[in-house]
Amino acid sequence: MGKYFFNETDIRSAWEHVLSAFWQRYPNPYSTHVLTEDVVFREVTSDNCLLSRRLLTKTNRLPRWAERIFPANLSRSVYIVEDSIVDPNNRRLTTLTWNLNHTTLMSVVERCVFHGERERPIWTHLTREAWISSGVFGLSRPIQEFGLSRFRSNQVKAMKGLEHALSKLHMSAAQSHHGDASKDSSEKAKNMTSPSSSQKPQEYV
Repeated sequence: MGKYFFNETDIRSAWEHVLSAFWQRYPNPYSTHVLTEDVVFREVTSDNCLLSRRLLTKTNRLPRWAERIFPANLSRSVYIVEDSIVDPNNRRLTTLTWNLNHTTLMSVVERCVFHGERERPIWTHLTREAWISSGVFGLSRPIQEFGLSRFRSNQVKAMKGLEHALSKLHMSAAQSHHGDASKDSSEKAKNMTSPSSSQKPQEYV
């Protein structure tokens, strides 16, 4: 039967900012289990949508009870495929991720939708769903329970990682704006204090 996860949340940031942070969220201090990320495919469709496929490598630490059951040479890394569609016309980012290996032990499929509502331009609505299943006879229920618990923990870390990326973007934008303002102020002060080269000197007779 498997386990199902559903969550909705509002992110206090414009959709365009969330989109930028999504692509820049790794590395971050909350997702140290993400080891690598590579773009394997990217295409812009005729209706101006961006299609992407990425391959991510993450650590796959087993619980202690599972380490006593499964072989010691079982890979501790899991390979994740992430497909995404960016629809700028409808301000929507949809992602679908799933694991390539260890699928008999546990299969996790996740779907996220980041939607920018035009009625609330400074907010982005996130819907997250996940389906967790196991094909291990006699142990599927505890494995699925463990998978659901780990997914809940990881999605909290994922949100913190996204918020970290958003914070860095906002800080960078603020520093850039401050730098431009300081430059403009310096130029104005320079122009006010330096005499104009075209001004004719005053003569006294």
